Amino acid sequence: MEANNNEYFTLALCLVIIATSSISVNSQWAQDGVTVAGNHEWGDSGNQLQLPEGLFVNDDQTLIIADFGNHRIIEWKVGEKSGQVVADDSCKRIQLCQLKWPTDVLIDKQTDSLIVCDHGNRRVVRLPRQSETSQGEILIDNIYCRGLAMDHHRYLYVSDYKKHEVRRYQIGDKNGTLVAGGNGKGVGLNQLNFPSYLFVDRQQNVYVSDKENHRVMKWNKDAKQGIIVAGDQGEGNGLRQLSNPRGLFVDTLGTLYVADSMNHRVMRYSQGSKQSAVIVIGNGRGSEANHLNELGGLSLDSRGNLYVVDHYNNRVQRFSLE
Repeated sequence: MEANNNEYFTLALCLVIIATSSISVNSQWAQDGVTVAGNHEWGDSGNQLQLPEGLFVNDDQTLIIADFGNHRIIEWKVGEKSGQVVADDSCKRIQLCQLKWPTDVLIDKQTDSLIVCDHGNRRVVRLPRQSETSQGEILIDNIYCRGLAMDHHRYLYVSDYKKHEVRRYQIGDKNGTLVAGGNGKGVGLNQLNFPSYLFVDRQQNVYVSDKENHRVMKWNKDAKQGIIVAGDQGEGNGLRQLSNPRGLFVDTLGTLYVADSMNHRVMRYSQGSKQSAVIVIGNGRGSEANHLNELGGLSLDSRGNLYVVDHYNNRVQRFSLE
């Protein structure tokens, strides 16, 4: 069994490497987005979203979306006109899939299950992707969760925005190990202020959207304090500034991508540099193809296409790698 698990993790790691192998330091993206989920109108039908938050892009380009305002998780295959609700507040047989304001979601590929930050119920839950196969379970309770990540060892990382900390959990462990923050709200390098989205690299270094400090922090494995890797000049719209950063992604070159939410743009930071470039939009708030209206989750697929949750436009936009 151990050998099979190691083979699985090796395969999963290879998929991560493949996922960004087409991107170079000079890559550029189209500035007109294509709507791949939602239809701009606020609603709860199968082809609509309501204030979406977190986003997970599966290997087959299926989008898993935390549809915050509709209290549901929806799977949406790229190219289809509507999605499939996989968990919502109307579930009867599986009570644990009765969600309230979910903010983030990911797939645990080994068990083919969803792990959901069930924000309004103050818990993290695991739900089966196929509801008839098994029951759900509460992984962590009494937590003000906001963001989730999982490393290639299947450790789960969860941000708690009330405690201003991030903890790492082995599945089955409800206490976890502190890996970022935990020293109260503040601007010190050992502090966070409303941590939200997370990304964990292959070395188990943790990237945190330190939302109300308007910066992104990197906490190296076992470090006692973090490093500012984006947004070191306070809130604003300059190239070294951010405003309420949210979704994060780090590619195999170590390049950091940040959903700069209130500036309605996506930023890129080369490894080891706080200098940035606006790679998508920067045209201010709007609903056209070349505008965004506050950002949520962010991810890239195996072809280097960039996916951004366009929160107040109730949609997910894809920006193609040129």
